[in-house]
Amino acid sequence: MKIRPLMDRVVVKMVEAEETTSSGIILAGSAKEKPQVAEVVAVGPGKKVDDKDVPVAVKVGDKVLTSKYSGTEVKLDGEEYIILREEDILAVVE
Repeated sequence: MKIRPLMDRVVVKMVEAEETTSSGIILAGSAKEKPQVAEVVAVGPGKKVDDKDVPVAVKVGDKVLTSKYSGTEVKLDGEEYIILREEDILAVVE
């Protein structure tokens, strides 16, 4: 199946959290922070503002920082995705 978001929504897949710290300590599952870096999988067409089309500012493949607990989690074909609004994306990671 394929996800096609509507309006200014974006589908992202979270990037796996680091399992070791920079000093080499292995973290237990409960000690890991929820990752905030995600990869954009699909982008909606945008929204209308004052009868003008405003496209979404990110594109498929971008790595982005998201708000910590934003969006709706969905599971599709065994993969977990988050569907969120463009305004819940804080920055593009370059």
